[in-house]
Amino acid sequence: MREPLVLLPGMMCDARLFGPQIAELSAEFAVTVAPITQGERVEEIASGLLDLLPNKFALAGLSMGGIVAMELMRRAPDRVTRIALMDTNPLAETPQSAATYEPMIVGARAGRLGDILEGFMKPEYLAPSEMRGEILALTKDMGLFLGPEVFVRQARALQRRGDQQGTLRKCKVPALVMCGEHDALTPVKRHTFMAELIPYAKLQIIEGAGHLPTLEQPAATTAALREWMTQPYVLK
Repeated sequence: MREPLVLLPGMMCDARLFGPQIAELSAEFAVTVAPITQGERVEEIASGLLDLLPNKFALAGLSMGGIVAMELMRRAPDRVTRIALMDTNPLAETPQSAATYEPMIVGARAGRLGDILEGFMKPEYLAPSEMRGEILALTKDMGLFLGPEVFVRQARALQRRGDQQGTLRKCKVPALVMCGEHDALTPVKRHTFMAELIPYAKLQIIEGAGHLPTLEQPAATTAALREWMTQPYVLK
């Protein structure tokens, strides 16, 4: 039996983000979805997770989940056996982008979370497809389920997040950097940059997907994760 696989969902998402991957990969691996809902700092979220997770584990995070995954690897590189970073960003928030969260936080606290979520996950962040409306509805449903307090905590954590370029340069485990080709939120060029930082990382661009390839192109995403999970530990 290979090491367990820990999945970290994006902001205001739950295990449903990885529904297709859980359904398939759980036949071969011990799959866990860990919450990134506790704490107003990425460091605090990661610290809490380390108390809950297995001694050694493969780690895959999407969007904010990828940001938390990088912090977990920074804190406990001896516990992360391999890492997959999907549609994410290793850079610190700029003052300008951090400020954009403030009206969203105010709106969430004022009972307008549904409106905030619709503006947060825009249609153009996903690839054009007949599934786009259904996926957007699911992301809104996940966000409403988690609620406004989680939104505020996660927004604060993102505002304060640090730069992880140094963490990626030190990575010594099999690494997958994955991105939907139509991702307008964390574009392909950002992932090319990330893959260049990590020694021997594999860059995988998922055709016909945007920011949420796990749902937009589930078969291709699952195949890429399965290949990464079975990659030998020994790097070149």
